[in-house]
Amino acid sequence: MTDEPDASLEPESDLLSGSGLAAEKAKRLAKLDTLRAGGEEPYPYRFDRSHTLGEVRAAHGSIEAGTETDAHVAVAGRMMLKREQGKLIFATLRDRTDEIQLFISKAVVGDDAFGLVADLDLGDWVGVEGIVMATRKGELSVKVQRLRLLSKAIRPMPDKWKGLTDTDTRYRQRYADLIVNEEARRAFQVRHEVIASFRRTLHGHGYIEVETPMLHVEAGGAHARPFVTHHNTLDMTLYLRIALELHLKRLIVGGMERVFEIGRVFRNEGISTRHNPEFTMMESYQAFADCSDVIALTEELIVTAARDAIGTTIVTIDGEEVDLAEPWRQARMIDLVEEAIGVAVHPSQPLDQLRSLAAEHGVTCAPRWGTGKIIEELFEATAEHKLVQPTFVTGHPVEISPLARADRNDAYLTERFELFVGRRELANGYSELNDPVEQRLRFEDEQLAKDAGDDEATGVDEDYIRALEYGLPPTGGLGVGMDRVIMLLSGVHSIKEVILFPTLRPEVF
Repeated sequence: MTDEPDASLEPESDLLSGSGLAAEKAKRLAKLDTLRAGGEEPYPYRFDRSHTLGEVRAAHGSIEAGTETDAHVAVAGRMMLKREQGKLIFATLRDRTDEIQLFISKAVVGDDAFGLVADLDLGDWVGVEGIVMATRKGELSVKVQRLRLLSKAIRPMPDKWKGLTDTDTRYRQRYADLIVNEEARRAFQVRHEVIASFRRTLHGHGYIEVETPMLHVEAGGAHARPFVTHHNTLDMTLYLRIALELHLKRLIVGGMERVFEIGRVFRNEGISTRHNPEFTMMESYQAFADCSDVIALTEELIVTAARDAIGTTIVTIDGEEVDLAEPWRQARMIDLVEEAIGVAVHPSQPLDQLRSLAAEHGVTCAPRWGTGKIIEELFEATAEHKLVQPTFVTGHPVEISPLARADRNDAYLTERFELFVGRRELANGYSELNDPVEQRLRFEDEQLAKDAGDDEATGVDEDYIRALEYGLPPTGGLGVGMDRVIMLLSGVHSIKEVILFPTLRPEVF
C-alpha cells in the first residue's frame, strides 16, 4: 500500500541493528534540508483543526458512495499509509479518535503541493483542509485542498503488520508501540475509561477526591518493602508510600467522612506479570460504615467500570467466560483452606499443629510466623489458584491484618476481605480498627517483627495513633489495584500491558 519500498517494512532486527535504519534516517534528513532550502518549515508551531477524525466520521460516516458534501474541515494526524495512482494520491490519516482516508488530486492542490505530498514519508504528521466526501467505493475521505507538514518523522515506524515483536522493546519504546499496535491503544483506552468510571461512581456516592503525601516518615498501611530516600535539607530518611491508607483515615478523623484517592504507590519488590515497583491504587474510606458496605461498593465499582469501559460485564479468563454481573461469592479464608486440604484450620490451633500441616503441603514456615501467617501461606499455596470466579475471601487472621478490626463474632479473625478474580487479588478492604490502644499494640507487634528482620513489617506510627486518639468513627476502607482491574477488563495477562512505562532494566545504548 505504499508508493515505494519503505524502511518501516524492514525486519525489526534490521532496524534495531542500524543498517537499514541509518540509510532511511539519512534519506529523511536530506528531505528536511531540501524543505528548509525551499523555505518550508518542517516543524511549525501550531495547526488549528476544526474536527477530530472521529467527529468527521460521526457526522458524515453514512454518506452515500460517490457523494461530495459541502462540509469544510481542517484535520490533523499521522500518515499511516500512502499510495499513488497517477495524478491521485490516497493516504490514511490517523489521530487518537479514528482513521480517515485523504483523497489528494494534483488538479486540486497543484503541482508543487502534489510533489510535497508525494515526498512525504509514513509516520509524518500532517494537517489538511478540505471537503468531506465518499469515494465511488464508499470510503469516507477528505478531499484535500491544502496540506501542511506538521512534524517530519526522521525515524521510520515499526513494521506496520508485525509491530514491535520484542516485548521489552515494546515497553521501552511505548511511543512506537502505540503507533502500530491497536491492542496497546485499546488497553490504555480501557484504562482511561475504568479510572473515569471509578471517579464517577465515587462522586455519585458523595466521596471527595483528595491528594496525600507520597513521601512518608513511616512506611505504613500495607505489608511491603519500601523505597528509601533522604531529604537533604531536613537531614531525614523518608519512604515512598506503600499505601494511601493512613493519611486518608486521618482525614476521616478530621470530619471529611467520605474520601478517596487514586494515586501511585511504590513497593521495592520483585517484578512479574502481576507486579511492578510502582502501580496505581484507589483507596476509599467511608465513615459510619463497615466491611459489608465496602464489599457492596467494591462490586458496584468494578461492575460499573466493566459496562463503562468495555460495554459488557462478561470477561474471558483463560478461555472461560465470567459474568461479573452475577452475585459474587463470599468465603472465609479458613474455610477455603479446609476445602482445599480437607482439614479444618483456625488461628486458635496450636502452632506446632499448623506447622506440621504446612509442611505436608510444601509450605516452609519462618521461625517468627504465628498461626495466622501460616494459615495465609496455606491459603496461597492450596486455594488461591482456584479462585477464577469473583470471590470475596473474608475473615483474615488478626496477625496478618494490623489495621483491621477484629471480627465481632471471632476475636482471632478480622472483618477483612480480599477480592480475587481470575486467580488475582484485585482489592482489599475491612472494617477499620479505630481503638487507639489496640492499634498501638498491633503496631508494637509489627515493630517486633520488623526488628526480627521482617522487611515488610511496619513500625509504630505515633502521629497516626495520636489521630486515632481524637476519635475515628466506625469506618469502612477499601483499596483497589487499578492496574489489575484494567488487566481483567482489557483481557491482558501482564501488568506491563496496562502501564504506559513499566519499570525495566536500564537500556544499553
